[in-house]
Amino acid sequence: MTMVTSPTRRPVPEVLRDIIGNLQDLVRSELLLAKTELKEQAADAAKVAVTYGTGLMSGFYGVGLLLLAAVYGLTMIMAAWLAALLLGAVLTLVALALMSSGKKQWKRLNPGRSKTIQRLEESLQWSKPQIK
Repeated sequence: MTMVTSPTRRPVPEVLRDIIGNLQDLVRSELLLAKTELKEQAADAAKVAVTYGTGLMSGFYGVGLLLLAAVYGLTMIMAAWLAALLLGAVLTLVALALMSSGKKQWKRLNPGRSKTIQRLEESLQWSKPQIK
């Protein structure tokens, strides 16, 4: 025959220490997760910024060099100012298209509050009444 033992009661200070320790672990874990998410978002933002900047710089160099070469060639059939105007307009449109693409990618990043930060705030709100 087995004896049924009554559950042991833990002292209140010990229970409170366990609760506080668990809350501290929860907060540490949530902060670590938030830090990791922010690093990932920063890496994504850097990639988009490089794309945008590359498009911008390519546009500037392209406009300058192609206009120079095209103007030299087109001065044989039209006035130099007309050749420069025509080619400048075309290459500027190409640069604007690249910049527009980078801007759209930038908007898709969603740098708002992460889910981890929201969960951390919810955990803190939940824990306040539990500790009192």
